[in-house]
Amino acid sequence: MASKVIHAFYDDDDVLMHAVKKVKAAKHHIEEVYCPFPVHGLDKAMGLAPTRIAITSFLYGCVGLTVAVLMMNYIMIEDWPQDIGGKPSFSYIENMPAFVPIMFELTVFFAAHLMVITFYLRSRLWPFKEAENPDVRTTDDHFLMEIEIHDNEQELKDLLMQTGAVEINISEKNSH
Repeated sequence: MASKVIHAFYDDDDVLMHAVKKVKAAKHHIEEVYCPFPVHGLDKAMGLAPTRIAITSFLYGCVGLTVAVLMMNYIMIEDWPQDIGGKPSFSYIENMPAFVPIMFELTVFFAAHLMVITFYLRSRLWPFKEAENPDVRTTDDHFLMEIEIHDNEQELKDLLMQTGAVEINISEKNSH
Protein backbone atom coordinates (compact mmCIF):
# COMPACT_ATOMS: atom_id res chain seq x y z
CA MET A 1 0.00 0.00 0.00
CA ALA A 2 1.39 3.37 -1.01
CA SER A 3 0.84 6.67 0.75
CA LYS A 4 1.70 10.22 -0.25
CA VAL A 5 4.47 11.93 1.66
CA ILE A 6 5.96 15.37 1.49
CA HIS A 7 9.74 15.79 1.56
CA ALA A 8 11.09 19.11 2.81
CA PHE A 9 14.81 19.73 2.22
CA TYR A 10 16.96 21.94 4.44
CA ASP A 11 20.59 22.95 4.05
CA ASP A 12 21.34 23.84 7.68
CA ASP A 13 20.88 21.82 10.86
CA ASP A 14 19.79 24.82 12.95
CA VAL A 15 17.07 25.65 10.41
CA LEU A 16 16.02 21.97 10.48
CA MET A 17 15.74 21.99 14.29
CA HIS A 18 13.61 25.13 14.18
CA ALA A 19 11.44 23.56 11.44
CA VAL A 20 10.94 20.34 13.40
CA LYS A 21 9.80 22.31 16.46
CA LYS A 22 7.43 24.40 14.34
CA VAL A 23 5.93 21.34 12.60
CA LYS A 24 5.46 19.53 15.93
CA ALA A 25 3.85 22.67 17.41
CA ALA A 26 1.40 22.64 14.46
CA LYS A 27 0.44 19.06 15.53
CA HIS A 28 1.79 17.27 12.44
CA HIS A 29 3.43 13.86 12.73
CA ILE A 30 6.95 13.70 11.31
CA GLU A 31 7.55 10.24 9.83
CA GLU A 32 11.34 10.53 9.58
CA VAL A 33 14.21 12.98 9.35
CA TYR A 34 17.23 12.03 7.22
CA CYS A 35 20.53 13.74 8.09
CA PRO A 36 24.10 13.47 6.80
CA PHE A 37 25.35 13.55 10.42
CA PRO A 38 23.81 13.25 13.91
CA VAL A 39 22.00 16.41 15.03
CA HIS A 40 22.13 16.93 18.80
CA GLY A 41 18.65 17.26 20.32
CA LEU A 42 16.75 16.17 17.19
CA ASP A 43 15.33 13.08 18.89
CA LYS A 44 13.85 15.17 21.71
CA ALA A 45 12.52 17.78 19.27
CA MET A 46 10.78 15.00 17.30
CA GLY A 47 9.30 13.57 20.50
CA LEU A 48 11.01 10.18 20.19
CA ALA A 49 11.13 7.93 23.23
CA PRO A 50 14.51 7.59 24.95
CA THR A 51 16.57 4.61 23.86
CA ARG A 52 16.90 1.55 26.07
CA ILE A 53 20.17 0.44 24.51
CA ALA A 54 22.15 1.42 27.63
CA ILE A 55 20.22 -1.22 29.59
CA THR A 56 21.23 -3.89 27.08
CA SER A 57 24.84 -2.67 27.30
CA PHE A 58 24.81 -3.22 31.08
CA LEU A 59 23.28 -6.69 30.67
CA TYR A 60 25.84 -7.64 28.01
CA GLY A 61 28.62 -6.44 30.31
CA CYS A 62 27.22 -8.64 33.08
CA VAL A 63 27.22 -11.61 30.69
CA GLY A 64 30.86 -10.87 29.81
CA LEU A 65 31.85 -10.65 33.47
CA THR A 66 30.08 -13.94 34.22
CA VAL A 67 31.78 -15.67 31.29
CA ALA A 68 35.16 -14.31 32.45
CA VAL A 69 34.72 -15.51 36.03
CA LEU A 70 33.47 -18.96 35.02
CA MET A 71 36.14 -19.36 32.36
CA MET A 72 39.03 -18.37 34.64
CA ASN A 73 37.75 -20.48 37.51
CA TYR A 74 37.52 -23.53 35.27
CA ILE A 75 40.81 -23.02 33.44
CA MET A 76 43.06 -21.83 36.30
CA ILE A 77 41.52 -23.53 39.35
CA GLU A 78 39.61 -26.68 38.38
CA ASP A 79 41.00 -27.99 35.10
CA TRP A 80 44.73 -27.26 35.31
CA PRO A 81 45.82 -25.58 38.58
CA GLN A 82 49.34 -24.22 38.37
CA ASP A 83 51.83 -22.97 40.93
CA ILE A 84 52.97 -19.71 39.34
CA GLY A 85 55.68 -17.78 41.16
CA GLY A 86 55.16 -19.76 44.34
CA LYS A 87 51.46 -18.82 44.50
CA PRO A 88 49.32 -21.96 44.47
CA SER A 89 45.83 -21.87 42.99
CA PHE A 90 43.71 -23.25 45.83
CA SER A 91 40.68 -21.03 45.23
CA TYR A 92 39.42 -18.42 42.80
CA ILE A 93 39.02 -15.78 45.51
CA GLU A 94 42.71 -15.96 46.48
CA ASN A 95 43.76 -15.36 42.87
CA MET A 96 41.06 -12.90 41.84
CA PRO A 97 43.31 -9.77 41.90
CA ALA A 98 45.41 -11.32 39.14
CA PHE A 99 42.25 -11.97 37.10
CA VAL A 100 40.81 -8.42 37.28
CA PRO A 101 42.31 -7.30 33.93
CA ILE A 102 40.82 -10.34 32.18
CA MET A 103 37.43 -9.73 33.83
CA PHE A 104 37.51 -6.09 32.71
CA GLU A 105 38.54 -6.95 29.14
CA LEU A 106 35.85 -9.59 28.66
CA THR A 107 33.21 -7.30 30.17
CA VAL A 108 34.10 -4.58 27.65
CA PHE A 109 34.47 -7.10 24.79
CA PHE A 110 31.02 -8.63 25.32
CA ALA A 111 29.31 -5.26 25.88
CA ALA A 112 30.87 -3.67 22.79
CA HIS A 113 30.39 -6.53 20.34
CA LEU A 114 26.89 -7.47 21.44
CA MET A 115 25.87 -3.77 21.40
CA VAL A 116 26.97 -3.48 17.76
CA ILE A 117 25.05 -6.64 16.86
CA THR A 118 21.97 -5.37 18.75
CA PHE A 119 22.18 -1.99 17.01
CA TYR A 120 22.37 -3.57 13.56
CA LEU A 121 19.49 -5.97 14.25
CA ARG A 122 17.34 -3.25 15.85
CA SER A 123 18.02 -0.88 12.94
CA ARG A 124 17.44 -3.68 10.43
CA LEU A 125 20.88 -3.12 8.93
CA TRP A 126 22.61 -6.10 7.42
CA PRO A 127 25.03 -6.72 4.58
CA PHE A 128 23.74 -5.93 1.08
CA LYS A 129 20.67 -4.09 2.37
CA GLU A 130 19.55 -1.30 0.08
CA ALA A 131 19.59 2.20 1.53
CA GLU A 132 16.19 3.56 2.54
CA ASN A 133 17.01 7.25 2.29
CA PRO A 134 14.72 8.84 -0.29
CA ASP A 135 17.33 11.22 -1.72
CA VAL A 136 21.07 10.74 -2.13
CA ARG A 137 21.72 14.34 -1.02
CA THR A 138 20.87 13.36 2.56
CA THR A 139 24.19 11.52 2.72
CA ASP A 140 26.15 14.63 1.75
CA ASP A 141 24.86 18.11 2.63
CA HIS A 142 21.05 18.21 2.87
CA PHE A 143 18.54 17.36 5.58
CA LEU A 144 15.16 15.89 4.69
CA MET A 145 11.97 15.91 6.76
CA GLU A 146 9.32 13.40 5.71
CA ILE A 147 5.67 13.97 6.65
CA GLU A 148 2.72 11.85 5.56
CA ILE A 149 -0.04 13.77 3.77
CA HIS A 150 -3.65 13.43 5.01
CA ASP A 151 -5.67 15.76 2.72
CA ASN A 152 -3.59 18.70 3.97
CA GLU A 153 -1.03 19.06 1.19
CA GLN A 154 -1.26 22.83 0.69
CA GLU A 155 -1.28 23.53 4.44
CA LEU A 156 1.89 21.46 4.87
CA LYS A 157 3.59 23.12 1.88
CA ASP A 158 2.86 26.58 3.27
CA LEU A 159 4.05 25.63 6.75
CA LEU A 160 7.26 24.05 5.44
CA MET A 161 8.05 27.04 3.24
CA GLN A 162 7.69 29.28 6.30
CA THR A 163 10.19 27.11 8.17
CA GLY A 164 12.93 27.73 5.61
CA ALA A 165 12.75 24.64 3.39
CA VAL A 166 14.92 25.03 0.28
CA GLU A 167 12.93 22.44 -1.69
CA ILE A 168 9.62 20.59 -1.25
CA ASN A 169 8.66 17.43 -3.13
CA ILE A 170 5.61 15.16 -3.04
CA SER A 171 6.16 11.44 -3.58
CA GLU A 172 4.63 8.02 -3.05
CA LYS A 173 5.98 5.93 -0.21
CA ASN A 174 5.51 2.17 -0.19
CA SER A 175 4.89 0.77 3.26
CA HIS A 176 6.64 -2.51 4.01
